[in-house]
Amino acid sequence: MKNDLFNLEGQTAVVIGGTGALGGAMAEALGSAGAKVVVGGRNAERGQECVERIEGAGGKAIFQSMDVLDQGSLIEAREAILQSCGSVDILLNAAGGNHPDATLPPGADFCKLPLEAWNTVFNLNLVGGVLLPSQVFGEAMLTAGRGSIINIASMSGMIPLSRVVAYSAAKSAVINLTQFLAREWATKGIRVNALSPGFFPADQNRKLLFQPDGSYTERGQQIIGHTPMARFGDPEELAGAIVWLASSKASSFVTGQNIVVDGGFSSTTI
Repeated sequence: MKNDLFNLEGQTAVVIGGTGALGGAMAEALGSAGAKVVVGGRNAERGQECVERIEGAGGKAIFQSMDVLDQGSLIEAREAILQSCGSVDILLNAAGGNHPDATLPPGADFCKLPLEAWNTVFNLNLVGGVLLPSQVFGEAMLTAGRGSIINIASMSGMIPLSRVVAYSAAKSAVINLTQFLAREWATKGIRVNALSPGFFPADQNRKLLFQPDGSYTERGQQIIGHTPMARFGDPEELAGAIVWLASSKASSFVTGQNIVVDGGFSSTTI
């Protein structure tokens, strides 16, 4: 008997931030499970590359231009998606990032952290990363009476890591907002969960983790030392959790949760 718990055929998954390394890997995972994937973002070239990878693996995908910090842009994107795809069944909010001016070097004075940099990080990770997309695409889900929203949080949203203070605080707020929306929409057919990856090398953190010769930086060594599996994660290792949370059959009674994929990092004391 066929097991279709993780079959997403006939569903449309909007992946905001699918132009990034982790977002792209998660978009590919949804495509491999049968969903039609809408790769959303501002970088059309990188978005199209993600589309081509999904299609090359036998999936269906399109790129849709959108700016997560522009509500009007998100509304236009939603209407275009509804017209071309008919529905929005899955929303993956994977846009986010840090700002160098909001990162405190060792010994830096927290009192001197620029408010502008702090606001930039919060706007990207919380306002554009979750709030506005959930409002805009959530309306379509509320009308349909069904949907799954997955917000990408972070290990630093659970454990306030040194230096990345604004990013940690913003990701903590992502988890909190996820729980709020899950409670608000629990009886309306919409599940809202978060996924907190541990440490996955990507363009934005590679210099923090690796020396130019490929060896670990001091920071990278500290992280590996506190990760029971003694390695960093591979983006493909997020695929199972994403497809599980997206599937209305596999995770039908799961909402308001923060799923951690971290090689055991959060189980240790730092």
